[in-house]
Amino acid sequence: MQKIYLDNAATTKIDKKVFEAMAPYLKGDFGNASSLHWFGQKAHEAITKARQQAADFLNCNFLEVYFTGSATESDNLAIFGAMRAAQKKGIAKPHIITSAIEHPAVLEVVKHLEKTGEIEATYLAVGKEGVVKVEDVQKSIKENTVLVSIMYVNNEIGAIQPIAAIGNWLKIKNQKSKIKILLHTDAVQAVNYLDCNVGKLGVDLLTLSGHKIYGPKGAGVLYKRKGVELEPIIFGGHQERGLRPGTENIAAIVGVGEAIAEILNSKLQILKIKKLRDKLIDGILKNIPGTNLNGSRESRLPNNVNISFDGVEGESILMALNEKGVAVSTGSACASGSLEPSYVLLALGCSVVKAHGSIRFTLGKYNTEKDINYVLKILPGIIERLRKISPLK
Repeated sequence: MQKIYLDNAATTKIDKKVFEAMAPYLKGDFGNASSLHWFGQKAHEAITKARQQAADFLNCNFLEVYFTGSATESDNLAIFGAMRAAQKKGIAKPHIITSAIEHPAVLEVVKHLEKTGEIEATYLAVGKEGVVKVEDVQKSIKENTVLVSIMYVNNEIGAIQPIAAIGNWLKIKNQKSKIKILLHTDAVQAVNYLDCNVGKLGVDLLTLSGHKIYGPKGAGVLYKRKGVELEPIIFGGHQERGLRPGTENIAAIVGVGEAIAEILNSKLQILKIKKLRDKLIDGILKNIPGTNLNGSRESRLPNNVNISFDGVEGESILMALNEKGVAVSTGSACASGSLEPSYVLLALGCSVVKAHGSIRFTLGKYNTEKDINYVLKILPGIIERLRKISPLK
């Protein structure tokens, strides 16, 4: 049976070069980077190299790069850290602006802080395109606003958000304000495909993840612009300049650095993936009636296809494709254990039934035209069969 992987937004296969770069730090070069002897120095040098690789990609100073255990941790550190730093400055109840379609690593943190009464929060709506409007950010600013956190690309529908426009506007506003409003973006899904030059984006904080870019799991990065004050959320050591203490996972850090370095040479892969994505979208919409593309066609990541199929459950489609050797998702992998419909699709105006009938295909650099042809060959029959037995029809 063929095995075709179309769930790259959930995680990616580790790149061979990345694995080879990591391997020595899982064997002979096993030292603790805090140790002063040769083994420790070797580990410290490896971290420094990875930090510089990330800095080169983000176009920032290498001391503005911090390594964490995951993008979720980086998001938590950015939001909790900014909120506590603001409180330390005397802002009793800081105001945070985010969107209704953020990843749970952002959304659940903001909701938790709001529930405990520590912050005020504004959740920006999105239209059927799934894109935040800059003017909605502008209208939501209050005297106690300390942070705007908008993801660069939505993980379910691939909608690209206007981060640079928001950043440029905030930069002008901050010149006239006593309270400087920070801009954080979760760029986890964007890193492989979009410009992440932090200067151009105008962000103060940016999150990325190793396992979304053909690197290892358990490795996250947080960019923190020089001068931005964050309070730590973990205590017990001096690592990462005291902001994120804990003995470093050297192999994972080396892996994420190498994975980031590989992105710099992937322009042709982006064009190939976009061509395959368009073929998959057009093939489904043309050959299977009762289908709808969720989110914007234009302002969309080159690898994302999110389709609703009328009259059939997404989980049934997923299992049928799995039996044929095709791996896809019904939505965000972080919410796959939930029976609730996708809150992202509901925010776009989809009905509960249509949200339940959605499938997310996310392509990667290892996919081929043969993979797409196979999916387009088997999918119409699967949908036809499932509709015949579905109570939703």
